[in-house]
Amino acid sequence: MACGSTWDQENKEPEGIAGDRRFDRRYPILLDLHWKLIHRKRVLDAGAGSTLDLSGGGIRFESGRTLPNGLNVELAISWPVLLRGAIPMQLVVQGRIVRSEGCRTAIRMIQHEFRTVGTPSNPGSAPSKGGRSHTPFLAAVNGTANLGKIQ
Repeated sequence: MACGSTWDQENKEPEGIAGDRRFDRRYPILLDLHWKLIHRKRVLDAGAGSTLDLSGGGIRFESGRTLPNGLNVELAISWPVLLRGAIPMQLVVQGRIVRSEGCRTAIRMIQHEFRTVGTPSNPGSAPSKGGRSHTPFLAAVNGTANLGKIQ
């Protein structure tokens, strides 16, 4: 399926009174992610992509194909900061698809949490289970998160 889009027109000057009425500021950032399309607790489809921008209320990302509006999606986003300088993290987001045009999809976040990514500390050891962070999403996006307090 072709992935054409008119979203590039968003950067043009707003016409009239409509303009950009989003409540949360968007941060353009390119991060790898894996998505799962979910309906009634069943995974219907899955794929990989990358974020285009993030805000406290939603995420816009490249999905690789057109995803249907109104369905739930779970994103596992590779976070660019290591916990304690050594442990990879990911941001796991549950949300609802509010807009899909070509390969670009926008979701409204319902829930999010940081998790550690299981990596063996030495060869042959089992991966650790994902821990949970209590750092607010925007604090981490703004770079003000105190990683020493993440559990």
